[in-house]
Amino acid sequence: MHHLKIQPEYFDSVSKETKSFEIRKNDRNYKVGDVLLLQEYLPSEAKFTGRVLDRKITYITDYVQQEGYVVMGIK
Repeated sequence: MHHLKIQPEYFDSVSKETKSFEIRKNDRNYKVGDVLLLQEYLPSEAKFTGRVLDRKITYITDYVQQEGYVVMGIK
């Protein structure tokens, strides 16, 4: 399980299932089947809101990404 910060506008889109992917630096060796624990974070206040989502990685690609970054399909 990977604990990740996510800003409110992206958190809301993931929670409504209109955003079904995450683009992240692959510094955690993400694998299909891993779970992302997405913790809503307010950067302006440097604090977590307490809202949390979990999503399973269903697909990973680095196609046309900055070096070291991946796109992960999540569900």
